[in-house]
Order: sequence, then structure tokens, then C-alpha cells
Amino acid sequence: MTNNNLEEKSMSEIMDEIDKSMKPIYSGDLIDGEVISITDSEVLVNIGYITDGIIKKTDVCDEEGNLKEFFKPGDKIKVYVVKLNDGEGNVVLSKKKADEIIVWNELKKLFNEGATFEVKVHEIVKGGAITYFKGVRAFIPASHMSNSFVKNLNDYINKMLKVKIIEFDKEKNKIVLSRKEVEKGEIEIKKKDLWQSLKKGEKRTGIVRRLVKFGAFVDLGGIDGLIHNSDLSWKRVNNPSEVVSIGDKVEVYVLDFNKENGKISLGLKDVEEDPWNSLKYKVQDIVEGKVVRLLDFGAVIEMEDGLEGLAHISEISEENISKPSQILNIGDKVKVKILDIKEDDRKMSLSIKDASKGSLEDYSKYNDSDEGNFIFAELLKNFKDNK
Repeated sequence: MTNNNLEEKSMSEIMDEIDKSMKPIYSGDLIDGEVISITDSEVLVNIGYITDGIIKKTDVCDEEGNLKEFFKPGDKIKVYVVKLNDGEGNVVLSKKKADEIIVWNELKKLFNEGATFEVKVHEIVKGGAITYFKGVRAFIPASHMSNSFVKNLNDYINKMLKVKIIEFDKEKNKIVLSRKEVEKGEIEIKKKDLWQSLKKGEKRTGIVRRLVKFGAFVDLGGIDGLIHNSDLSWKRVNNPSEVVSIGDKVEVYVLDFNKENGKISLGLKDVEEDPWNSLKYKVQDIVEGKVVRLLDFGAVIEMEDGLEGLAHISEISEENISKPSQILNIGDKVKVKILDIKEDDRKMSLSIKDASKGSLEDYSKYNDSDEGNFIFAELLKNFKDNK
């Protein structure tokens, strides 16, 4: 074998090795590249191919732009192969198309994983809001702007929102986002944490969300608790609006809760102000009260806020009555005598008729003389006349 044959074989082997080291590329590929040089009109990129690739200026910025503001030699970049030969042996590349593919791949991954991310609201349009994720346009329907009612969408302009993708269609360039779904997930996490940390007797801050006839619902941070009318105040409450309004920030006590049925009982009234804890009345005292409720078997009399007693129908009048409403009305001021106190049961038995007797008995000291008898008789006469 001649030296020429040996040299030819060596060159052939070298070319084969070079060919093998060159990975094949095709139009439509997304590949890695390294910036070699930058001119005013194009960027030369090493793509590990037999020839280098070129990115035209129009694929990066407008005519007034400067390519050197976007790239520098040695930069590692992703590029899209437009075509393998521009007529001069160079591979035509696109940075814009590569970036677009990368972003859509990222969006697809976010959609498949149900991941959340932040976007800025750019514009309010009919039915929702327009935003962008790394240059890709996306839409947030009005019904998905929040888990709660949104009165004015314009309040969201230029605000950052944490969202997730609920509809993805690359072929139609359609991306639909939702803040509502994110908030629902956040609420579920808060609910779980709240149930785990809830303790009877503790004090928590909440927001009054809804008023009903029998009480007020307070949001504790994802879970609503109920303050019954009887737990709003020590005074008698007929309607919760007498004490609180929707939107009020309130400090409440956790009275009881049941995770299985999702119910929480709350109290707004301060337990330290319970009049039963510092009862100033005793049996046989005669005090003034107000009729707050009429029952078939008696009348409920309130002596002060949170302190009530029952005057049985037999203790209302000397007369024989079939129901308290025959002689009493709600709101009437009456004198009552305390017959019995059961502090443990928070009950008090009262008598209206005995309190009236007591008014006369107070003058019994005048019975010791004729003058006393005269005065007592006159007082008795006036008392009867006034009844």
C-alpha cells in the first residue's frame, strides 16, 4: 500500500469521525447553541453542526435595536431550526420561536401538574381580564377572578394574582387561568389548619359575613362559626343587627365545635362580665325589673343585662288569671320579690304579687299607736286606690 493510500484512508477516517461527532439536526428542532459573534444584523451561533447557525436581527428586535444588548459571545442559548441552508451554507435559526416553544412547554407542564404561578392583570375586557405569561396571552374569566363576589373588575388592573391553568389548547393558542381555584385550595388548607388548632374557650378574631334571624355567622379564616343571639350580648337580643353588622371585625370565644358536622359555636359577650359570677341579689330582696317574655305558665323578668328570673303565673297576681298577658305586657316595669336562687342552674324564681305585699308590710311599724294606725290606714287606702 502506497503512502498516498495511507494518507487517503487517514483523511477518510478523520472525516468519518467528524461526521459521527456532528449530531443530526432537522427543521423544527429545538437545540442548544453558543453565541460565537455578533454583528449589527445577525448573531452567529455554534450549534455543533457541520456549519454554524445564524439568527437574523428581525428575529430578536426591531431595526433600531442593538443585538449586543441581548447577547454576548459565549452565551448558551436555545434556538429553533428554521431551515438547514440559507443558500450560503448556513443554518437559519430563530430565537423568538425557540422562546415561544419553551414558554408553551412550561405552560403545558404547569397545566399537567396543576401548579400555581403569578401573573399581572394588564387589561379588563368583556367577561374577564387579559394577562401574559412570558409573552403568551392568557384570559381570566370574571367568574374565576376570585372565590368571593367581585363587584368591580377594574380594581384588579396591574395587580399580581396567583393563578392556575384550567384550560390549555396550544393549537388554538388558548390559555384560561383561574384565581378562584387557587383561593379554594388555600381555603381548604386554612380549614384543615384551623380544625387542628381549634380549642374550646380560646379567643379568635373573625369577620361577620352573614346575619340571620337567630344569630350571626363569623368567618374565622375559611370556616364560619355561629354566634347565637343569646351569645351576642348579656342583654336580650331579638335581632343580631342590634349588636353587629356585616363586615365587622370581632373578637369571639370558641364555645364548642364539632368537626364531623362542621359546626362551631361562638360567643361575642365577655365571659368575665357574666352577672351570675358576681350576683348582687339575695332571696327576699325586692327589686325592679322589666317584662321581656310572656309564656303560658309565667313571665320572664329581666333585672339587668344577662340576669333574668321567672315569675310563675301563680306569683303574678292575687287574682285568678289564665295567662300572664291578661295583666302584663312586654316592656312593663314591675317590682318583684326574689323567692329562690339556683346559681348553678342560673335560675331565679320571682313573685310580683309578694313584692306588692312587701310594699304594705314596710309600713307595719306604724301599728303601735292610734296615730300609726291612722297613717297606715291612709297609706293602705291610697295604695288600694292606685291599684
